[in-house]
Amino acid sequence: MSSKIISNHENLQVLYEDNHIIAVNKRVGDIVQGDKTGDAPLSEIVKQYIAEKYNKPGAVFLGVVHRLDRPTSGIVIFARTTKALTRLNKLFSERKTQKSYWAIVKNSPPKNADILTHYLKRNPKQNKSYANSNEVPESKKAILEYQIIKSLDRYSLLEIDLKTGRHHQIRSQLSAIGCPIKGDLKYGFNRSNPDGGIHLHARKLVFIHPVKKEEISITAATPKDPIWNACN
Repeated sequence: MSSKIISNHENLQVLYEDNHIIAVNKRVGDIVQGDKTGDAPLSEIVKQYIAEKYNKPGAVFLGVVHRLDRPTSGIVIFARTTKALTRLNKLFSERKTQKSYWAIVKNSPPKNADILTHYLKRNPKQNKSYANSNEVPESKKAILEYQIIKSLDRYSLLEIDLKTGRHHQIRSQLSAIGCPIKGDLKYGFNRSNPDGGIHLHARKLVFIHPVKKEEISITAATPKDPIWNACN
């Protein structure tokens, strides 16, 4: 991964913040939680931001609620209290959140809007999921809804509503219909992006606040590059 990892919170784009939760716009290349690479994870950078902003001398609590793949960008929400973490985990596991993604894909899908259903089988060694039209052993049903919201010269911008949450679901399902995401070599795009990322962005998240019980709607701006800029 050639992307530069943020080493401090000065580049952090906070989208929503209160005493219970904080949502940020993840950049391409950021990892949400620490892994074997040893790169600074987004969770630690958000902790640093909170510690400095609120002058907290001790350890800062921050709960990871969900993740985004490293090559993708967009909304990531963290819990600032254990109560919020428990309730957000329940919201996400019961799929009581509305998530929409934007993807820039090669070719134009067969239909302007459609619901895709596949059976995904994960290969852990390859860190890849394979989409099958019919159920196969150890596969999981995957459903998404998409619509074309803009057509560019060589690409299409899709808005995607996930109905299930499977490993690499959007990447795998779009590849299966001949529309790999720009930059996604793993799923069939012919060349990588200069920053090592892919054009998949967690655009919008709507959910009921875990403590205040009011609806929260968060939208994240797309990264700055010529193709994303052409979509806005």
